[in-house]
Amino acid sequence: MGTYRVVIADDHSLVRQGIKSILAQDQAIKVVGEASTGIELLDFLRGNEADLIILDITMPQINGLEAVSQIKKSQPDMKILVVTMHGGNQYFYQAISAGVHGYLMKDDSEAELLQAIACVRRGKTYVSPQLSQDISGDIISAFRNQATLPKVSLSKREKEVLGLVVQGHTSKKIGELLKLSPRTVDHHRANLLKKFNMKNTVDLVNYVVRNDCFIDG
Repeated sequence: MGTYRVVIADDHSLVRQGIKSILAQDQAIKVVGEASTGIELLDFLRGNEADLIILDITMPQINGLEAVSQIKKSQPDMKILVVTMHGGNQYFYQAISAGVHGYLMKDDSEAELLQAIACVRRGKTYVSPQLSQDISGDIISAFRNQATLPKVSLSKREKEVLGLVVQGHTSKKIGELLKLSPRTVDHHRANLLKKFNMKNTVDLVNYVVRNDCFIDG
C-alpha cells in the first residue's frame, strides 16, 4: 500500500515520542511531523501532506476536536485517530461527530494502536476496546447522519428528566433528584423515546448531544 504518512499532535513530548516508538515497529508508517498544539498542527498541514493525524483532545490554544473541525473543512478526506485519556462516551460522540475515524485510550496497548491505524487505513472506524461494548456500528452510523431533524416539543419536566438521562443517571437516581417515583421517571423516559423516535436510551443521548439546538420549549 506504500508509505503511510502520519502526523502526531499531543502537548506532551513524552507521549509523542512514545507513539513514534510504537509506529517505528511498522516500516510502512512514516512520521512526517509533530505538533504540540492545535495551532501548530493546522500550520503544519498548510504546507505539508499527510495521510493520518494522531491527536489528543486536550491541547493548548485550540483543542483537538476544534482542530479536527477546521481540518475537515479544507481536507475532508483526512484520516484522524484520537488517542486520549478521556474515556467518557460523550467525548467519543463529539469526536465522531467532528469527523474522526478512530478513538483510542492512552492506556490501550501498543498492539491496539497499530491495529487502529491499520483499520483506519482500510477505511473502517476503530473504537477502543474500553468503549466498544457500549458503542455499535449502527450507533456510529446514526451519529454521523447529517440529515436535518424535526423540532421536538418537551414539557419542563421532560426537559429535566432528559437532562439527567444525558448525564447518565439511572431512573432511581433521577427520581431522587426530582422527587419522583422510579415508575414516573420510566414513564417520562418512554415518552421521550417516543417523541424522539428512538429505540433506546443510547440513541436518545446521541441525538441530544448532537442536536439539542433542535429541541423546542
